[in-house]
Amino acid sequence: MLKLIRALYRLINIVIIATLLTLHFYIKDSSYQSSMFFYFFALPIIIMIVLGLSVFLGKWRIYNLILAGLLLLVWLGRSFSVSFPETFKKTDLEIVFWNACRNHGFETAFKAHGSRPDVMVLTESNEHDLEALQLKYPKSYFYISESELRIFSKTPIEIIREETSKFSSTIINFKTNGVNFYALDMTGSSDVPRAWEFKFFYSIKKDKHNTVIVGDFNVPYESLFLKALKRDYEFYFSSKGNGFRETWFWGLPFLALDQIWTSKDLEVVASKKINTKKSDHSMIKTVIRK
Repeated sequence: MLKLIRALYRLINIVIIATLLTLHFYIKDSSYQSSMFFYFFALPIIIMIVLGLSVFLGKWRIYNLILAGLLLLVWLGRSFSVSFPETFKKTDLEIVFWNACRNHGFETAFKAHGSRPDVMVLTESNEHDLEALQLKYPKSYFYISESELRIFSKTPIEIIREETSKFSSTIINFKTNGVNFYALDMTGSSDVPRAWEFKFFYSIKKDKHNTVIVGDFNVPYESLFLKALKRDYEFYFSSKGNGFRETWFWGLPFLALDQIWTSKDLEVVASKKINTKKSDHSMIKTVIRK
C-alpha cells in the first residue's frame, strides 16, 4: 500500500510539473482562462513548487532538485542583467515611470528617484492640483489627464492624442524634448481579457522612429501580447539593465509589468529599477541617446 501511495505521488508530481511548464513556456496567455494561471504561476513560483513537491519524493527527490536548478538558471539568464556604466552626455534623456499605487504624486516620486528626471510618467497617481505644481516648479511642465496618468517634463509637453478604452485602459501620445512618447496604463481587472485591451493598444498607430513607449502594461514581458512590440521596439532592460527586470510585487522579482520600449533608432545608455515601499510596483528608469 505504501509503495502504491509513493508511486501515485510521483505521478502527481510529474503531472503538476509538466502542466506548469507547458503553461509557462508554451500556452502562456493564449486564452483568457490560461492567462489567469500564467500570470499567477511566474517562473519563481514554479521553482518553489518544484522544490516543495520534492520534500516527499524520497530517492526521486534528486530529479526535482536538478529541474529546479535548471529552471533557476533559465530564470536568471533571462531576467537578471549586468551592464557596465557609460559616460552620460548633456543631451541624453532620462525617462522615469512609476505606478504610484493611488496614494502618491510627483513629490513622492521625485524623492524616491532622488531628483527630477527629464521626463516622468506616473499612473494610478492621486496628483490633481496642477496649479500648485506649476507654482512650486515654475520652470517645469505638467499634464494631468482625466484618467490616472500624469506627465512631468523639463520642456513643454504637446499632447497629440489621448484615448481610453471602455474598460479603462488609457494611452496618451505626447511630444517633449524632441521625442515622441506613448504613455499607457493597461487595465489590470481580472474580469477583462487582456486580448480586448491589447487590440485597443495595437489599434492606435505608433511611430517607429524617435519613439518611447512607457507604462504599466499589466502583462509580463513573456506575454504573447507583446510579440509585435518586441519586433518593432527595444526593451529598455535588455542591453543596459542592472539587476532583475521584474517590477512587481513589493520588490520581489515575480512579474515585469512596468516597461519602457524604445524605437530602434534610439540608443539605450543605462537602465535601472528603483524599489520603494511606497508602492507594490518598482520605479523604472532609462537614459536614451538620440
